[in-house]
Amino acid sequence: MATLVLGAIGTLVGGPLGGAIGATLGHGLDSMIIGSPRREGPRLKELAVSTSSYGRPIPALYGKVRAPGTIIWATDLKEQRERSGGGKGKPKTTTYSYSISLAVALSSRPIDRIGRIWADGNLLRGRGGDLKTGGTLRTYTGHGDQRPDPLMAADVGPQCPAHRGCAYVVFEDLALEDFGNRIPALSFEVFAGTAAHMVREIAGRHGMESRQAAFPALEGFVHEGGTPAAVLTLVDRLRPLAAISRGGQVRLDGIAAPEGEIPTLPPAIAWEGGDFGQEDGTALARSSPAGSRLTALRYYDPSRDYQPGLQRAGGTEPGAASQVLEFPGSLSASHAQSLLVQAASREQQRGETLSWRMSEIDPELGPGSIVRAPGLSGLWQISGWEWREGGVELELIRHVLPNGANRTADAGTAWAPRDRLAVGTSLRVFELPWDGSGASGSIQRFAAVGAPTGRWSGAALYELAGNALVPLTESGPVRAVSGSLVVSLGASPSLRFEGSASIRVALEDREAELEPATPNAIARGDNRLLVGSEIVQFAQAQPVGDGVWELTGLLRGRGGTEIEALAGHMPGTLVTLLDDRLVELPAPLALGEGSELAAIGSADPDPVVAPLENGGRTRRPLFPVQPRVHATPEGGLILSWTRRARGGWSWLDEVEQPLVEQAEAYEVGLGDPDKPQRLWATPAPHLHLAPAEIAVLSSLHPGQSLWVRQKGSFALSAPLHLTPIPASS
Repeated sequence: MATLVLGAIGTLVGGPLGGAIGATLGHGLDSMIIGSPRREGPRLKELAVSTSSYGRPIPALYGKVRAPGTIIWATDLKEQRERSGGGKGKPKTTTYSYSISLAVALSSRPIDRIGRIWADGNLLRGRGGDLKTGGTLRTYTGHGDQRPDPLMAADVGPQCPAHRGCAYVVFEDLALEDFGNRIPALSFEVFAGTAAHMVREIAGRHGMESRQAAFPALEGFVHEGGTPAAVLTLVDRLRPLAAISRGGQVRLDGIAAPEGEIPTLPPAIAWEGGDFGQEDGTALARSSPAGSRLTALRYYDPSRDYQPGLQRAGGTEPGAASQVLEFPGSLSASHAQSLLVQAASREQQRGETLSWRMSEIDPELGPGSIVRAPGLSGLWQISGWEWREGGVELELIRHVLPNGANRTADAGTAWAPRDRLAVGTSLRVFELPWDGSGASGSIQRFAAVGAPTGRWSGAALYELAGNALVPLTESGPVRAVSGSLVVSLGASPSLRFEGSASIRVALEDREAELEPATPNAIARGDNRLLVGSEIVQFAQAQPVGDGVWELTGLLRGRGGTEIEALAGHMPGTLVTLLDDRLVELPAPLALGEGSELAAIGSADPDPVVAPLENGGRTRRPLFPVQPRVHATPEGGLILSWTRRARGGWSWLDEVEQPLVEQAEAYEVGLGDPDKPQRLWATPAPHLHLAPAEIAVLSSLHPGQSLWVRQKGSFALSAPLHLTPIPASS
């Protein structure tokens, strides 16, 4: 803090030179007040990433760790081109994507398997073993029977090594579009046996036995360099070890509570000369409290995705030099805190040393032995001996019994990327009534491309032409909001806003959300929902839970879908939100009844096929409304109705709907609309049937229905019932 303050003041007063002087003075003041902690041990890496530096050591991994790896082989970038567009006045575009194949060495000793993989901090491979992008992964565990990778062998040739004893992975055609078309920064979760017995393994490789040297709290360890002695010395700071000499053999044991009877040193003797104890043969000393004390421990925390954690030990004396131990092992926060407190306590108590002279050495009292000293309390451990002319001088340190009490500690919070499993694509294809935008002859066909909750990056759309797939477009990663009815939706005459009516829908993506809308927003066309073939608008949206939503305040039968509203809908009916997340299909696409489209996403083993719903709906006129029948005094009938127009979603008072078709024309029919008994054509929204004609119809077709439908430029509307033919009297 003083460094920052004095540096800023110095800059204001004396410019850059004054700032440098102020920063120097501040640093000295900080050192006197706060102290500069001394670091010991290999520096922990803050989320280290893969490199390919020459001479970089490949670490030996134990247990469960996160390692960056070293790139040992790679191909050139592979370029792929794909052309799209060119329809509906749009220019053709060419997109480029790149992939690469590479091998990354992970460990200089065999491993069991690979877990998660991070690329640029995001998950490239999840816990389930799924790659989040395109490519293939092969893992080589480093055992003696390992064979060369076939892709590397094809590139390198017969001299391609098998890398026995070295664990590595090979990415084949790793897609790079998610990483800016470059090789991302990689790091790997590695499982390599158990780290609890690392000391025994290291000792065994050097011909030493070991007992009680297990380190249960150690979940993983990264040995990136240095001698085995340096590694064991580092472990000894947290898990005490001792080299025990017995019968000329050296054994590496863990220091634990002594079992059985503890031997007592023989009485000390004095002799002339030497550095201590000329009178009684003993010397007791204690280190200065001003020495450096272990106050903090940095380690890799598995609960934080192996990011470095920091635990501190309390009780540091003011002004005392502090020491931070960098320990490249995986520990839980509670274990790290407990080990730190115990290590700090040991170092404090082990500051007491004892020198002891004996006439001769007892073979059972070698270095590492736990003994008692006559006249002194507590236990002592022999750290060394030296032969003298008059006898043997022992060096002992105070032995601290291990404290098995565990302490609770907080690992802290850390950001972690979500591990989402890849999910398959859902597809719904439909044609909608014309909404008044664009040319009246245009066709508004859309694909609702989405997916359930999970990882999904979009899909490619194709037209099914026989057994062939004709590319159309890409959906992009934005999902359409789709689902299904949970309960049935009853029939509605679609005459007015139904404020108390509601529907309950289950969205396939449980993380999707629906928003409420004001009356003005609904009038502008917001919150349109395609339920089956009916378009419904809703005012309120309330989540129920697990992707289920309650939608209240309904406007039914929108866009001329009153017939579908009168039929109602059963549970399970498909529901799709009509918004800008839909994919508009190219206009020249010749789709009709029976046409099918397909979608293929990264997690789809087979194309997802969906038929076109409501084919021809955009250019089909809306059926007339408000039927009226007037009987003339002579016995004739005057039939009339009100015309509607495509795109006229709103009813405007005292304003006639514009004529969208090329000409106004209607046909009035009798009987079944598919097989009418009689047809009349009229260019106006009315028709006069003479008395004689009514008489003939009454005798030949009594009870048959008269109906009318509009003749549009491209299709006929649905029929509107006018009146039944009266029976002849």
